[in-house]
This record gives sequence, structure tokens and C-alpha cells, in this order.
Amino acid sequence: MTSSEQPPEPHGREHSHEHRPEHGPEHGHGHSHAHGHGPAAPVSRHLRRVIAAVLIPFATAVVVGLVVLWPGATPGHQRTGVGFDRQTEQGKVVAVEHVDCKDVNAAQVPPTGDTSTPEGREAVNGQQGQCDKATVEVTTGQDKGRRFIEIVQPDAPRQLHEGQGVVVAYAPDAPQDLQYSVTDVNRKVPIAVLAGIFALAVVIVGRMRGVMALIALAISFLVLTMFILPAILEGSNPLLVAVVGSSAIMLIALYMCHGLSARTSVAVLGTLVSLLLIGLLGSVFIDWASLSGNTDDNTGLIHGLYPEIDMSGLLLAGIIIGSLGVLDDVTVTQTSAVWELHQADPDMGPRRLYRAAIRIGRDHIASVVNTLVLAYAGAALPLLLLFSIAQSSVGTVANSELVAEEIVRTLVGSIGLVASVPITTALASLVVSADRPGPGAAETGTSPGGGRAGRGGRAAGGGGRRRRAK
Repeated sequence: MTSSEQPPEPHGREHSHEHRPEHGPEHGHGHSHAHGHGPAAPVSRHLRRVIAAVLIPFATAVVVGLVVLWPGATPGHQRTGVGFDRQTEQGKVVAVEHVDCKDVNAAQVPPTGDTSTPEGREAVNGQQGQCDKATVEVTTGQDKGRRFIEIVQPDAPRQLHEGQGVVVAYAPDAPQDLQYSVTDVNRKVPIAVLAGIFALAVVIVGRMRGVMALIALAISFLVLTMFILPAILEGSNPLLVAVVGSSAIMLIALYMCHGLSARTSVAVLGTLVSLLLIGLLGSVFIDWASLSGNTDDNTGLIHGLYPEIDMSGLLLAGIIIGSLGVLDDVTVTQTSAVWELHQADPDMGPRRLYRAAIRIGRDHIASVVNTLVLAYAGAALPLLLLFSIAQSSVGTVANSELVAEEIVRTLVGSIGLVASVPITTALASLVVSADRPGPGAAETGTSPGGGRAGRGGRAAGGGGRRRRAK
């Protein structure tokens, strides 16, 4: 602890107390503690006005877009009974009996005895071994309490056991005995438990910020399910809907999780510029590569039910939405890095700030791009296995629309992520360096802009440092 007879200069790195000795060392120590452990200090009123002049029109445009594009009810259609477009109910396995597969004709085709074809081998194998004869009871819907039989072959990927909850499909036009069939198992309980563990971990570690992050996550999900998906189904342009919806999610999530501050606003601007770049690149290369976006049974079903939906636009919308979450992480991290570097050394100019922060960003780029590529590769792993089984060349695999779509999705998103680092770092460096001291800075040696002193304060602070160095 410093005695009161000591000169006040050593206690304030950025502040000059030579003209106000009555504040003594305690005053200097209080400021030093605040700079080291408090939240990011606010910027000056002038800079807040500049940021607001950019963000308020953008936020207004997002609100207008939400109002204009907000969908009504999801358009109805006649159920096809294909894939997910089936009427389903809940059921429960009440009994399981082991029977000979041959007795119940589990293959559902007459065995040919010809094993030279895959169909023949499957037919013969389907008549061999012990099958499970499951009795399933419908527990919801108009036929609640009705029971039916489900035969499960020994090599089936999904086996049933007594007491298990299942999802059953209902085909009203089928014969009475074939109207119900098991399509999946009920996984609501394990998923709910896992979600509860996730929420608890976020709250325990993140505390109040974790709570706000969970609220922002819930709001993002609501925007996705109540605005983006119904608006696309209603026939609105998928790209426009994705841009408006993603912007709304970005504004809500970032400001709720990180507070209404200039630092968050710079992260919002960096994310916005990067999203625009991703949208532009995605549009160019989806068109150039002639990607239709209609590559599997699910997209084919969507196109069949709603032919007015632009499937290539839907692909681009997916790229934008998929990149948003990782972009938020990158831009917030880079903005925080610039702010902390500036608070550690307020004398750093924009170039020095940028050079110091971009070194942090390079490490972030390497890890984030690798994460994104591996995430897409993991999602497409069964598809890649099929190509490996077919012994196709790398060129043939990459040229197929299924894989080319994932390549474009990965590379466009990665370019946007890489670009977000220098873009956000440059914006943050310019903002904190362009901050103007308030009118009271000359007296106190500080400014409202994040602990920066005025010229006089810096000179005095520098003198104090020089005296300490001696």
C-alpha cells in the first residue's frame, strides 16, 4: 500500500492528477482497478451517434422486412403419404414374440432361390432366422387403443422391445390391416433430458449471460419456425426471407448476449458485411455451377408439393443461415480482442491495433475453417461412403451435384468466415481509435470512450511511466 506522502503519478497509468492532488492515491487506485476488471467502457457520444446512424436504418429495414414478409397460415396441401408427408400418431409396443421368419413371410416377396441378384439374395435371406412379431397399440388419434402387428427382421436397423414408444404412420386409403405401420421410435424423453443438461451447463458456467444466451436461442428458433420456414412455403423469395430472418436473429442474439454497446454494434456490422459477401458469392457460384438445390428425396418432395419454391434460392438461404452462427462467434471474438488491446494500451493507433488483433484472428481462422469443413463432411459421410464403395474418382465425386452442393456450401461459408476476421478487426480498430474525448476529459484525464485520456492526460501519464522506468 502506498503512503499518502508519495507523489500521485505512479498510481494512474492513463490519468494525470498533478493539478488535483486532493484525490490522492486512492483515486488513482480506484481507476486502475476499474480498467483491469470492469466491462468495456462506453465510447463517446459522437461515436455512438455515428454507429447509430448506420445501425438504426438497418434495424428499421429488418423490422419493415419482417412486417412485409410475415406469412399467414402455412399453405395446406393434400397429403401424399410419402416420406415426412404422412399422417402420424403415437404408439406403444405391448408385446414381442419370436417367430420363424419363413412362417410370417418377412421378406414380403416370394423367395426365388436365385442368389445372382441383390433382390434374390435379399428375398432368400428374408426367409431365414428368427424374426420379432411385435404387437403395437395406437395411443393417440381417433383409433386410440387399436392394435396391429409389426414384423421386424433380425437384420433390421431398428429393433423393437416391449414397452417402447414408437411413431406410427396412418394410411387411411390402405386396407384395414395395413393402415398402420411403425415408422420410427419415440425419442422425446432422451432428447428432452439432453436439452435440459445442455441448458443447465450453460447457466452454471455462463450465469446471467448463459440465461440470456438461452433466451436468444429460443427466440432464434421462433424466428426460424414462425417466420423463415412459413414465409418460404408461402412463396416468398427464399434469399430475401433468409437475409431478413438472419438479420433479425443476429440483432436479437448479439445484443441480448453481449449488451447494447458500441463493441456489440461493431460485431453486428462485421457480421452484416460478411453475410452480404456470403450471399453474393453463393448466388454467383450456385448459378455458375448450375446447382438446382433438388438433390434428394426430401427436396424432391418439397418441390413436388410446392413447385413455386425456388430450390436454388432455398440452397442459398441455407448457406446464409448456416454460416450465421459461426460468424457471430468470429466477429464478437475479434471485436473483443481489439477492445481489450485498446484498453491495455490506449496509445495504440488503428494500424498497431489492427496488426495485434489480426494475429489473434489468424489462429481463429485456422480453427473455424477446419470446424466448418469437418461439420459438413460429417453430415455428408454416408454419401461419401457410397462414392467410396462405387470406387469413383475424386473428380467424378466432386462433379456430382450432391457433393458439389456441399463443396459450394462449405467454401462459400469459409470464405465469408475468413473475410469476417480482417473486416471486423479493421472496423473495430477504426472505431476505438476514432473516439473523441468528451468535454470533461481535460479535467479528469479520461474520456467517455473506453478509458482513453485526452492529450494532456496521455502526456502526464507518459511522464509518470517515464519516472517509474527510471
